[in-house]
Amino acid sequence: MSYRTNLFSKMVILILIMLIPVVLLYWYSNHKTTAVLRTELNRSNSNQLEFFQNQVNTHIELLSSWPNLLIHDPDIASFRRIFAESRYFDLDAINLVKRIQNKLSIQESSSNWETKLYLYSPSLGRVISERDARTYDKQALKESLISGWDVHKIEDGQNDRFKFSWITVSPYGIENPAENAETIIKLEFDSDNIRDMLDKFKGDGRHDPFYFREGTGVIYNRTSDRTLTNQLIKELSSHTLQDVENRTIVIGNEPYMVNSVKSSTTGWYLVDYMPLSDILKPIHQSNQLFYSAMICLLLMSCIAAYLLYVQVQVPVKQLIRGFQRLKQEDYSVRIEPKGRNEFSFLSERFNSMVEKIQQLFEHVYLEQIHVREARLKQLQSQINPHFFYNCFSFITSMAKLKRVDAVVAMSHNLSRYYRYTTRQERDVVPLSEEIEFVTNYLEIQRMRMERIHYTLDLPEDMLRIEVPPLIVQPLVENAVIHGIEADAEAGEIRVSGEQRDGTLFLIVEDDGQGMTQEEREAMLIKLAGTMDQEMGCGLWNVNQRLQLRYGGKGGIELAESELGGIRVTLSWPVEQQPLLKDKE
Repeated sequence: MSYRTNLFSKMVILILIMLIPVVLLYWYSNHKTTAVLRTELNRSNSNQLEFFQNQVNTHIELLSSWPNLLIHDPDIASFRRIFAESRYFDLDAINLVKRIQNKLSIQESSSNWETKLYLYSPSLGRVISERDARTYDKQALKESLISGWDVHKIEDGQNDRFKFSWITVSPYGIENPAENAETIIKLEFDSDNIRDMLDKFKGDGRHDPFYFREGTGVIYNRTSDRTLTNQLIKELSSHTLQDVENRTIVIGNEPYMVNSVKSSTTGWYLVDYMPLSDILKPIHQSNQLFYSAMICLLLMSCIAAYLLYVQVQVPVKQLIRGFQRLKQEDYSVRIEPKGRNEFSFLSERFNSMVEKIQQLFEHVYLEQIHVREARLKQLQSQINPHFFYNCFSFITSMAKLKRVDAVVAMSHNLSRYYRYTTRQERDVVPLSEEIEFVTNYLEIQRMRMERIHYTLDLPEDMLRIEVPPLIVQPLVENAVIHGIEADAEAGEIRVSGEQRDGTLFLIVEDDGQGMTQEEREAMLIKLAGTMDQEMGCGLWNVNQRLQLRYGGKGGIELAESELGGIRVTLSWPVEQQPLLKDKE
């Protein structure tokens, strides 16, 4: 079932399929709403900037009309004539100057802007202001005579100021007015007047308005963030500005909505900006609330799906796993009923069914055990004739050679062997008895071949372990026959044992001719199959007995010995008792 989509996964996927269209629809609606809001805000901001710009332009245009009005004033006309007849002041001229100064003062006071009016007489080289009548520098006047508004920057510490001036000449269109004009009227005002209006405009809810003209400078409001304003001006200057423009500029990962309107009177741009995060903050809060609600809804739906999964899917999966284990012949499987519902009833019926099946199979399994016991007895009986044949052949040879001592020794060892092999009723024997039996066999073979030397290296506590009878002798016999007898210079046999990780290892080695890797692999394949005449029955019987007793946990390994011949290792678990003994 691991590869299948369970009920919980299906329900979660279904919930996601239901929620995703809602989220997408909300996102689309929110995207459209944000776009409309930004468009309307840009339009509203542009309209407010245009209105403020018109106010400033109207005021400036009103100021620029003053010189045209004053140039036609009778006193100023009389002043022009008097100065044309005489270069010296008399009492009437002084009174006329006073009247002109009063009119200049009244005109300056008619506006809430701080302004200055100057009356120049090029013929006398005099200039009259509200409080003064003095000479002036004609060259400076000549340089300032330009068409339209003239703007000069005034250095004032950290606050840059600008002087705006407007000049009217009478008569109009005269050449070299600084020398030939009858009257020149000059109007001046400081950029602080515009700064005052910016402060008021900002106080009405604008973010941070300022005036800007490329190549001239910037008129800040008094609480302006000049660092940010300068960065915005740098970005604005990188592209040609339109008369009315809306633009989004990113400064330090923060987007700003920037609106600008150009003055048709002065050529200056009125610019205002505000962070988009401030504008979209309510929308973002609404988004967070909506997405939080969606997450909560998803979590609650997942919890509901999980409860349904626990109440339905888990019991079903337990039943499926129970049937799978039952299919694998594991009749110890049981399902723990939980609660009192339909699935607990099914779990109880399943347990009852498996228990009855287990009882039935136990009876059948006992019959199989008896058959296996008979098979073990048959395998042991196959070993005995093979050993006897070898022994009698040796006695016959010694008798022909008149080796009475060898015959007696063989008879003595054979009698001890006979006592050991006749105890067929035992399924296991102490390892010490099995080693004593192997010693008798080696002593007999040593009588035949004096070059045979053997070593028995087994721990004392290991000799008390019970092992299947006739389990080591066939290995020693193979070492003698196939290892030592086949090599005239060989004669060393070593029997050793060890116990580790709950497994017993019995090792038989010789210094005979040994086997190649390919021969060892071929031998292991034959041991797993049926017995043939070329292989012999000794080693095959041992392997079969280990497999019958211990299953896949017991067996034989073949390797190259450090003595030079073959190394045969028997292994089986020592904590697990033989199967026949358990059932007895």
